[in-house]
Amino acid sequence: MNTLVDVRITAMNMIRNGTWKLEGDTFHQATEDGVIRFSPDGFDPDTKPVRRLLTFILGLDTDLDSFYSEISDSEFSFLSDELRGLAQPAAPSPYQALVEVIAQQQVSFDFAQRAIRNLVHLAGKPAGDLYVFPGAEKLAGMSEADLREAKLGYRAGYIKHLTELYVRGNLRLELWDWDVEQAVKYLMGFRGIGRWTAELFLAYGLRKNTYPAGDLGLRRGVAKILGRRIRDVKERDVREVIDPYGRWSSLLAYYIVCYDRKTEMMKKKVGK
Repeated sequence: MNTLVDVRITAMNMIRNGTWKLEGDTFHQATEDGVIRFSPDGFDPDTKPVRRLLTFILGLDTDLDSFYSEISDSEFSFLSDELRGLAQPAAPSPYQALVEVIAQQQVSFDFAQRAIRNLVHLAGKPAGDLYVFPGAEKLAGMSEADLREAKLGYRAGYIKHLTELYVRGNLRLELWDWDVEQAVKYLMGFRGIGRWTAELFLAYGLRKNTYPAGDLGLRRGVAKILGRRIRDVKERDVREVIDPYGRWSSLLAYYIVCYDRKTEMMKKKVGK
């Protein structure tokens, strides 16, 4: 029997930004066209655009069995049971992905989630008890001081600057047909985007097979699994470990990050 994507565990690892919720087994996503849903019974409304968007967001077409088979003889094999059914989520649009990735720079995932949710509540359009993620035109019309109210810190300036470039057509984000290195080099040409941001954006916004090898959580997760000290795990070490998994590299990196978050959370609970 094929392993299906577990929407609950996938949603549990998504950014809690106020644009979606999980009620029972039903996933609700706010969009400009209203709230759309996915449940074990299917999509609501059952249209091609809705199926396409929710499949993209939740990774519903991920071939988990092939992935689990690929890691079955490795140090990472336990992850297939530890996080079974987890798919790598994606943002509904490249622009939303850029904003959310910028908001995660140099802060913890929990802190970033709060800032992103603050921004959505500040500038997003209500949709019942959810909010539609604010569009580029909306954020471009806000001042940096307004954006800082979301507790984004210096990242508010980056978001303002990059949003204005995007609205004017001077920054391309729909890089669907670009190869990873070409896209990374292009994105790094803009103030506020380094390699970490570019690689995470490509994975989260466009589902490119890449990952931010310098990410602290990823390095820490690799260190835990391989029994190393985190200070001994550099970006090049992460790439040496993950790149051999080819088309599954991005998903494996995501599993390692989620494993790290899970174990860090358990450590905090034990420490209380």
